Amino acid sequence: MGESAILNGVKHILIDEAQDLSLLQHRIILTMFPKAKYTLLLDTNQAINPEINSVSVEKLSELYNTKKRTISFEVFPPKKRDYPADQAIAQEEFDHTIRVVEELVDLKPSFISVTYGASGGSTDENTCKISSHIESLGGTALAHLTCISSSRDKIADEINALRSNKIENILCLRGDLPRDVNADSKPHDFTHAVDLIKALRPSGFCLGGACYPEGHPESVHLRDDIRHLKEKVDAGLDFLTTQMFFDNNILYSYLAKIRSFGINVPVVAGIMPVINAKQIKRICSLTGTTLPPRFRAIVDRFGEKSLSMASAGIAYATEQIIDLIANGVDNIHIYTMNRPEIARAIMENIGGIIAD
Repeated sequence: MGESAILNGVKHILIDEAQDLSLLQHRIILTMFPKAKYTLLLDTNQAINPEINSVSVEKLSELYNTKKRTISFEVFPPKKRDYPADQAIAQEEFDHTIRVVEELVDLKPSFISVTYGASGGSTDENTCKISSHIESLGGTALAHLTCISSSRDKIADEINALRSNKIENILCLRGDLPRDVNADSKPHDFTHAVDLIKALRPSGFCLGGACYPEGHPESVHLRDDIRHLKEKVDAGLDFLTTQMFFDNNILYSYLAKIRSFGINVPVVAGIMPVINAKQIKRICSLTGTTLPPRFRAIVDRFGEKSLSMASAGIAYATEQIIDLIANGVDNIHIYTMNRPEIARAIMENIGGIIAD
């Protein structure tokens, strides 16, 4: 496998193009040597650039075209801390997130998505850093990108950062306006997610978008929401990821509706394992997500007992996933809430199913 050399004290793996290694072999090497700089030499006489990782990264559109079953995770960066005195805490939180990511990569998901802070600053910078770390471990990253509070120049900077870190996949979102920004004073380059999609389509990235089985919270009628979704897909989306839902029948009905509108891109079902009753009630109040009677009974019965709620939440999410796969929904995205032990428990529960 070529040779290895010590460059500036860092182990550096050199791969000659003539060896024609597969993408899987490249990723195995990255997993074996996660801290090594890794260069694919196009010519054996070419100068070594220890800052460039030239291994191509899989686009999710290519993955979905294979029609293989996918299980993916979501993580979020640590929140932004503005005060200098808090920087040690910020670094500790970032390091913790990196450890979470490393545990999740070990579970071999199809990809890991990394959310984006609408407030700007270190939060969105961390999205790129964390996504890059996922790739360095041999995983595939999906970087979230919001646009509501961004100028065209800021989005260009974000795209350049992602491209320089070899990130191929972006989830295009409008995002929420930061609390400290007046709606009338925000940049007007991007008003909706469709504006971001149109701007990024020529860039060559694989683009995903969000969809809402129970309708967007700001949309009065589901039909109008699906019409806007069609606009996003027509603008250039490669796939869609749903907001969490707790009644699979709602998703099945929604899929039938969007297909009737001519929306035929892959749809990834977003599953939230509920381990905190207060948290889910707050999220549902913000998003309008329905808690079916059966699930509400679980929350009411076990919500005050953390261990019981975690066990029940994992069991319910597992049952949702099994039912989805049984009914032909083969792309599952688990909102891990940065709890790798929850993701691990679910993966153990469905291990035999996803291996089938």
